Amino acid sequence: MTRELTPQEAAQGALRAGLALGDDRHEGVAATANHIHSVIATLRELDFADTPPAVSYRAGQENVDATL
Repeated sequence: MTRELTPQEAAQGALRAGLALGDDRHEGVAATANHIHSVIATLRELDFADTPPAVSYRAGQENVDATL
């Protein structure tokens, strides 16, 4: 796992992206980014062994037999 983003690093990243954040928002942005990173890390751990890639899915071509 990577280390967490600090509020100062969030502010620097926002400035590099052209977003001037108020000082009161740095902590919230860092917390949100850290949460997103933790969710992505969890998704990366999932085993999709036999799941075909998304490019092989064709919308509208699935079996629509919904007999109950």
